[in-house]
Amino acid sequence: MSTVLVTGADLAPQALALLKNMEVVYAGKTPTEDDLIALCQRHDPVAIIVRYGKVGAKVMDAAPSLKVISKHGSGTDTIDKVAASARGIEVVAAAGANAAAVAEQALALMLACAKSVVPLDARMHAGHWDKATHKSLELGGRTVGLVGLGAIGQRFARMAHAMDMRVIGFDPFAKNLPDYIQPVDLATIWRESDVVSLHCPLTDENRGMLNADTLAQCKRGVIVVNTARGGLIDEAALLQAVRSGQVAGAGLDSFAVEPMTAGHPFQGQERIVLSPHIGGVTSDAYVNMGVAAARNLLAVLERG
Repeated sequence: MSTVLVTGADLAPQALALLKNMEVVYAGKTPTEDDLIALCQRHDPVAIIVRYGKVGAKVMDAAPSLKVISKHGSGTDTIDKVAASARGIEVVAAAGANAAAVAEQALALMLACAKSVVPLDARMHAGHWDKATHKSLELGGRTVGLVGLGAIGQRFARMAHAMDMRVIGFDPFAKNLPDYIQPVDLATIWRESDVVSLHCPLTDENRGMLNADTLAQCKRGVIVVNTARGGLIDEAALLQAVRSGQVAGAGLDSFAVEPMTAGHPFQGQERIVLSPHIGGVTSDAYVNMGVAAARNLLAVLERG
């Protein structure tokens, strides 16, 4: 019986049903490279479903029968795709499986920043009533600039459009966009957006794309939302921009180093709303991503 290694502690029952003719081995919630190498050496999987941790060349070399690496989600930056290609190993992703979940998280973070949900909640619980002194931001009529117009970006665009926001977007690979998304270049995103929301994969070319220079090009008081990858943002530059007021608020679901540890400079900043990379973690998305990951790897194996 062929083996599938899951770099996580579980998989949706619906996905396991698809893999009923295969042995499924779990690596646990926080697998290290050494853990994955040992499991590959022991079980020689034909497929790996990637939930947590990184899969690099050493892991691949420990599994000589490996034919496919299937991401439990859409982002494949934790997989060394160059190493996989060199070894004839196909990398596939569950594109769109968590689009609704992540887009909703982006919307929640945008609204939390615009409406000061977190600090007002804390003030209320402390016994304060700030009605006479607080003014929030109305988003209708404002411009949201999206970097990345895949399944998640377009889903979020539809939500923003329904709120009467002007939607502009940058994605050199996007085609057949709905008429309410205006394609623009990155310079226009920085210059015209009241909200900048990131929805693109992390690559060597766009790492740190939101930095001191690009943040300075933005409108004063811009809101920044990131439900994509933490490496897209220069975190020190963002913190400085928040402290100076150049950025009115940031809603962040991903970070340069995960998990975030105690003492991170974002902690305690009331105008930075934090969530632990759970945008795609809903009961529905868990099933959708697991099923898509299973189907994708089976499709590769069936092609031989």
